[in-house]
Parts: sequence; structure tokens; C-alpha cells
Amino acid sequence: MTETSYRIQGATGEWEVVIGLEVHAQVTSNAKLFSGAATAFGAEPNTQVSLVDAAMPGMLPVPNRECIRQAVRTGMAIEAQINKWSRFDRKNYFYADLPQGYQISQLYHPIVGEGALEIDADEKAGIPAPKTIGIERIHVEQDAGKLMHDQHPTMSYVDLNRSGVALMEIVSRPDMRSPAEAGAYLAKLRQILRYVGSCDGNMDQGSMRADVNVSVRKPGEEFGTRTETKNVNSVRFVMAVVESEARRQVDLIEDGGRVVQETRLYDPDKNVTRSMRSKEDAHDYRYFPDPDLLPLELDDAFLEECRASLPELPDAKRARYVNGLGVSAYNAAVLTADVETARWFEALLGEGVDGKQAANWVMSELFGALNRLGKDIAESPVSPEQAAGLLKLVADGTISGTIAKQVFEIMLETGGEAAAIVEEKGLKQTSDTGAIEAVIAEVLAKNPGQLEQYRGGKEALFGFFVGQTMKATQGKANPGVVNELLKKALAG
Repeated sequence: MTETSYRIQGATGEWEVVIGLEVHAQVTSNAKLFSGAATAFGAEPNTQVSLVDAAMPGMLPVPNRECIRQAVRTGMAIEAQINKWSRFDRKNYFYADLPQGYQISQLYHPIVGEGALEIDADEKAGIPAPKTIGIERIHVEQDAGKLMHDQHPTMSYVDLNRSGVALMEIVSRPDMRSPAEAGAYLAKLRQILRYVGSCDGNMDQGSMRADVNVSVRKPGEEFGTRTETKNVNSVRFVMAVVESEARRQVDLIEDGGRVVQETRLYDPDKNVTRSMRSKEDAHDYRYFPDPDLLPLELDDAFLEECRASLPELPDAKRARYVNGLGVSAYNAAVLTADVETARWFEALLGEGVDGKQAANWVMSELFGALNRLGKDIAESPVSPEQAAGLLKLVADGTISGTIAKQVFEIMLETGGEAAAIVEEKGLKQTSDTGAIEAVIAEVLAKNPGQLEQYRGGKEALFGFFVGQTMKATQGKANPGVVNELLKKALAG
């Protein structure tokens, strides 16, 4: 396992940071973990609450098969151990947004055991080589409701729409040693969840959030006392929490204080963490097996169906683009970074275009246009099928690359098909040698000075003559034919 050189510099020397993340990912499901209530984001408060979610007497939980399936698929995607036998436990605590007075979770027998996730090397970020981050477990649990403190001057309101929503808690090993590694791990995990479809990864909506465990130590010493900063909702904020909290702990220790095991909150406006409450241990929650739920027992047929449903994952897709299609490593990384981009590009490849040509076009022309329009790829005015039509016209010589840019702009504005636009505008490329020779003769006649310089040895002017010829033909001349005929004409 390659360590980074990231250190916190203190008055007494260098300190190493030890980081672990507990990521809560909302399971993609139309219903909650133990009830049929809806899970859609943005509904009016308390409109998606069943009797089970509200903990009405006599209401019994029934596990949602799809939530279990998504957790198993996620475990398989990180090559983790899938436990055929698992059990739900009650985690007992009192809070106003927890109607039952306990949370149904899995402490002792989680559905997914040990796995791993590899983060990529990033020299600029301070990750010199790929690194494997251990994952301790994934367990399934209910979310709590939400307290709303800004609705009334003297009272807090409770919204139970999230109560009972299925969460996967993905617990890493304390294997990260820098803010960059923590950020890379969270980004890679989010990428995998979105590919698998088990969580939408919308951190701004709260469907994925991280509890950040941080401690510091002198290199080579035992782990220090850790703090847990709760509910951090972006990759950038996770990195900021690590840096801020590590610095706070180093300063505290060097000033003669000691780090207290506690739960903290992050204030992004001030870039500081604040104490929230003392950190509880497992025994404080009085865990015991939930008497209303039988253990989960998974059979081989269920597991095989879960495995068969997994898509090609980002690392495998990136390798295929590089090794099979000849796409550059950088382009392949960008094209696979987001699942929506990967799906769009896959649809383009499915139309039978050249992979390398398609990748270069997407990276330059499509991304440039979308950036200019302020749209993401899912909102592209040009579909993969339309894009393929344009690329095929270039590949078969119907239009030049220059004309293709003009056609693409018209497609963006009108939504039209490339072939129809080329026909309507008379943009077909010409390979008529007689017509091109006549244009070349005219270009040479108009530029006697440059012609003399070229024939005197200034061969760099060849590009000038190509440009003038293409300009005179409004970009319709076949560039290959132009080059060939120009060489003959200039040599004469």
C-alpha cells in the first residue's frame, strides 16, 4: 500500500493524518426499507409517511426486496464478501425525528462484509500511485426524519418523509492519509454507485453524505483519538474537513490539550468543525436483534441474478476504450468519469462509428458546445444517433472536418439531421480534380511572392496555400486531393 507524503507541520515536527469514511448512500428504490411509502425527493413535508414510518402501534416492518438487492449489487461491485445470512438490530436512542425511539440497522451481522476500492494515481493531487482502500462492511439501515429549525421563531418542526428510507452505510478502513485520498475515495465510490444504479449520488440533495473520521499521530505511532464530523455533503467539503480537523487536533495536542472522542459538525462558511456531542460507543445504543424481523437468508439464485445485472464498471470500461478502441488514456478517463457521459458515448459507439474518432469529437466539439450552452450531456440538443450521422459523413468523405463544424452548429440550433443539412446547404465535399486544379492555379497567381519564397526553400508556406485553396472552395474541397494537387503545382 503506497503512502503519500502528506503531513501536517506542527511545532514539534510532522504529524500524520489517519482518515476513515462512513458513507451513507440512499438506496435507489421507489419505496422505503420496511414500508411502501414513496421516496421521491422534494415532496411536501410529511406527505410520504406510512403508519410503519410513523411508528404507529401494531405496525410491523416488512423488508423491501429491491433495497436488499441493491445493497448486494453494490457489494459485488467492490468485490466484497456477500453474507448469505444477515440480521437486523435495533439501535436505541431518543431523538425527535426518530418516531420509534430506535433505528433498525445491522451491527453484528451486516449483509456485506469486507471489500476494497482502488483509487487512481494523481500526481497533481499528491497521490503518486494507485492505492487500495479497504472497505470493512456495508450494512442496510433506516434513515431518520428531518428537524426543521427555520420554520418558526420558537419551535422546531419535524418532517418524516425521510423516516424509513433505505440507506447503505459503507464503512471504510482507516487507510486514507491525506485530504486528496479521502476526496478520491469518495468520488470513486460515488462513481461506482451511479454506474451500478444503487444510489443516484446526489450529494446536494442528501442522498449521499459522509461521516469523516479523523485522527492524527506522529508517523509510526499508534492511532490517535478520532473525531467524527457528521453529514458532510460534497467531495470538496470532505477534503476541507480533513485538513481543518487535522490542523485543529495538532494545534490542540501541541498546546498541551488532548483530543476527545466526539461528534462534530462542519461549518463551510468558516471552514471549521464544531463540537456537537460526545461520541457514543456501540454499548451506549443497547443494540439487540430486532424481534419483528427474521434474519435475511439469500439463496444462490438471488445472488446470481444480482451479479448478472451488474453493468460494465468504470475501470473495465476505461481499459476497453484504451486497449480496444485506441482512445487515449486521458480521453478514456474523462469519458468514463460520469455514468451519463459513458452511456451517451456507448450509444454513439453502438451506431458503428470509429471509436477513436468518436472520442476525439466528443472531447472537443461536443463538450465545447455543451459548455458554451451551459448544458450537461443528458441535455445535449444532438443525440448520439445524430452525432453518428455527422461522423459517418466525415469518414466517407462526403464532407470535410471543417464543413462538419458548420453542420454541427446548425444541428445544435435546429436539431436537424446532418445528411439533410448537407444536402440542403450544398455542403458536399468535392474531389473534382479539374475544378480543384483551377482554384489552385488562381491561388498561386494571386500570391506570387509566397510562391517565390516557397520555391526558394520556405516549405512552411505549404500550409498557407492549403488554407487559401480551402477558403476559395468554401471548405468543400477534399483536403487529401488538395494536398496532392498542390504539391504537383508548387513543384512545377
